Amino acid sequence: MTIAGWPRRIGALFIDWLIALLSIAAITGSSIGAQDANPFWALGAFFVEVSLITGLLGYSIGKRVTGIKVIRQDGSPIGFARAVLRTALLCLVFPALINTDQQRGLQDIAAGSMVVRT
Repeated sequence: MTIAGWPRRIGALFIDWLIALLSIAAITGSSIGAQDANPFWALGAFFVEVSLITGLLGYSIGKRVTGIKVIRQDGSPIGFARAVLRTALLCLVFPALINTDQQRGLQDIAAGSMVVRT
């Protein structure tokens, strides 16, 4: 298992965020950059999309495109509860900025997970 580097992780994050923005725009019938749009709708869409898909498959859409996945430290699937915890902490932004020498953010430490290349 090779730990995923920052370029892939950031690329996956941007793809997932764009999908959340597009989802909210499609649901509300507004444009992505609409001034009256509530920014928390996009954050909620991001949380739901990433939590559900990562919990079920081990990767979000962005992670799949960039060739990475989230697993537990023992190599087993992350599971739904850990994916929800990890994504909730990721939505706070700050935990993702603090990393260990193994490139694990606080969200990965709390969830007992790691991001690896596929």
